[in-house]
Amino acid sequence: MSDLELIFNMLGEASTTEITRNKDAEGFPKLKEAAHEGGEVAGNARKELEKKSGRKIVTKQNYMDKSENEILIEPNE
Repeated sequence: MSDLELIFNMLGEASTTEITRNKDAEGFPKLKEAAHEGGEVAGNARKELEKKSGRKIVTKQNYMDKSENEILIEPNE
């Protein structure tokens, strides 16, 4: 995950939180709607940046390289 992917992910989460609080959403259907709206905010921002920059934001890049992943997985002893 690139820095920009992480930023847009955080924007979606923050937008969802703000929408949930402002609408005082409770229960699964209302929370699902708020999550969809928060995702739309981040998605629209991503698409706008892609349009203006002329390149895609989403990559196949993994945020952690393989050596870091291997360190996190400890063998059973």
